[in-house]
Amino acid sequence: MQFFTKKNPTPRDLALYSALVVTGVFFIIEIIVVLISNDYGRASVLGLLQTIIVFGATFMVFQFALTRFIYRRIKIVYKTIHHLKRAKGDPMMTIDLRNHIIDEVEKEVINWSKKQNKEIESLKEMEEYRKNLLGNISHELKTPIFNIQGYLYTLQDGAMEDPKIAERYLSRAISNVERLGTIVADLEQISQLEAGELTLDFQKFDIQFLTKEVFEDLEIKAAEKSIKLNFKEGSQKPFQVYGDRERIRQVLINFVNNSIKYGKKGGTTRVGFYDMGNEILTEVTDDGIGIDEKHLPRLFERFYRVDKGRSRDMGGSGLGLSIVKHIIEAHKQNVNVRSRVGVGSTFGFTLSKPKKT
Repeated sequence: MQFFTKKNPTPRDLALYSALVVTGVFFIIEIIVVLISNDYGRASVLGLLQTIIVFGATFMVFQFALTRFIYRRIKIVYKTIHHLKRAKGDPMMTIDLRNHIIDEVEKEVINWSKKQNKEIESLKEMEEYRKNLLGNISHELKTPIFNIQGYLYTLQDGAMEDPKIAERYLSRAISNVERLGTIVADLEQISQLEAGELTLDFQKFDIQFLTKEVFEDLEIKAAEKSIKLNFKEGSQKPFQVYGDRERIRQVLINFVNNSIKYGKKGGTTRVGFYDMGNEILTEVTDDGIGIDEKHLPRLFERFYRVDKGRSRDMGGSGLGLSIVKHIIEAHKQNVNVRSRVGVGSTFGFTLSKPKKT
C-alpha cells in the first residue's frame, strides 16, 4: 500500500502506476467479456499471459514516453543554465527514471540562479569599483597637471621677469612633476604585483633590526613634529622572519611614515613584535587622530583617502596602502588595521618564520 501512497513518486513509479491502471482496466474488461460470453477458456493461462504482456508493454511505452518527455524538458533547462555544450551520453543528459529527476533539476536551477545573482552582484561591485578607480585616477592626475599648467602659464605671462617668483613657481612645478612620477611608478608597481611579474627575493632577516633602519631614515621627519619612535616592551630583541627584505622595508616605511604624518605633535609611534607560532606579527601603533570605523574596510583600496583634501596637501600618491596590501598578500600573509578617532591607529601584518633546517 505504501507504494501507491508515495508523496513524491519517481518517473519510474509513475510509469509503473500507469501500467498497473491500464492492465487493471484490461483485466476488468476481460472478466466482463468472459462473464457475458460464458467463455471461461479466456480465463486460462493464455488470459493471464495476455495480461502480463499488456502490463509489460504498457510499462515500457509509458517509461519510454516519460523518458522522451522529461529529456526534452531537461535539455531545454540545461541549455539555458549551462554554457558548456553537452555531448551525447553526458551524465548530465542521461535520464535515470529511478531518481527524482525534477527535484534534481529544480535544485540545479536554484543553484544556478543563486550563482547568477552572485555573479551579477560581483559585476556590479566591480563596475562600481572601476568607475571609482577611473574617477580617482583622473582626479589624482588632474590636480598636479593643472598646477603645472598654472605655474608655467604664469611664468610665460611675465613672471619670469621676477627671479624670486620664477624660482618659486618652477620649484612648485617640479614638485608636481615628481608627484605625477610617483603616481605612475606606484600604479606600475601595483600592476606588476597583481600580474605576478614582480619577483620577491625571499631571505631570512631580523625584522627588528630592519625597523631600526626605518626609524633612522625617518627620524628627521619625526623630529619636526617631536614624535618619538620606539619599540614596545618585549620587542627590543631580534625577531627572525622569512620574506623579501626590501619589500618589507617598503611596508614599514609606509606605516611609520603615515604614523608621523597623522600623529599628534609630541606623540609617539611604537612598533611591537609578537610570536604567533609559525608567524611573527608586526604592529605599528600611533596616538594620532585615528580613523573613523566606516573608512576601515576600504582603507587599502587604490586612491582611497579618508580626508581627501588634507591627504593630498600632505603629499603621496594615494596608493601606498594598496601597495602594502599587495606586498603582504604576495607573501601569502595578512595585513590589518585597528583604529579609533582621537585615540590612534594600529597597522599590523604577519610574516612567516624561517623554516628550521
